[in-house]
Amino acid sequence: MSELPRSQENRPRGLGAASRVTALAGSVMDLHVRIALQEVDREKRRLISGGVFLAMGGTLMLLALVAAETALVVWFLAALSWSLMQSLLCLAVLNVVVAGVSLRIGGQLTKGPYLPQTLEGLSKTTRAVMGR
Repeated sequence: MSELPRSQENRPRGLGAASRVTALAGSVMDLHVRIALQEVDREKRRLISGGVFLAMGGTLMLLALVAAETALVVWFLAALSWSLMQSLLCLAVLNVVVAGVSLRIGGQLTKGPYLPQTLEGLSKTTRAVMGR
C-alpha cells in the first residue's frame, strides 16, 4: 500500500505548480484591483467630467448627423447652388471637427497620472512574469 493520502495519489504532479501559478496570478490581480479602486476614488471628479465630455462629443455627433445635416444640405443646395455631393462632404467635415474637439477634451480629462503604487506593481508583475 502507498503511504500517500488518497487525494494525492490521484492528482498529477504538474497540478501543484499550476495551482501555485494560478494563486500567484490571482493575488497579483487582487493587488492591481485594489490599487485601481484607490485611484478611482481619488480621481472620481476628473473621470466623471471626462466621461461627460466624451458622452457630449458622441451625442453632438449624432445630433449633428440627424438634425443639422438635413437643414444645412438644403441650404447649401439652395443658397450656394452646390451639388448634393459637395454639400454632404462639407457637412461631414464640419461634424468630424466638432466631434473631434469634444472627444479630445474628454480624452485629456480622463487621461492622467497613475499612482506610484500602480506603476510599481506593474513593474514587479512584469519582472516576475519575465523571470528577472
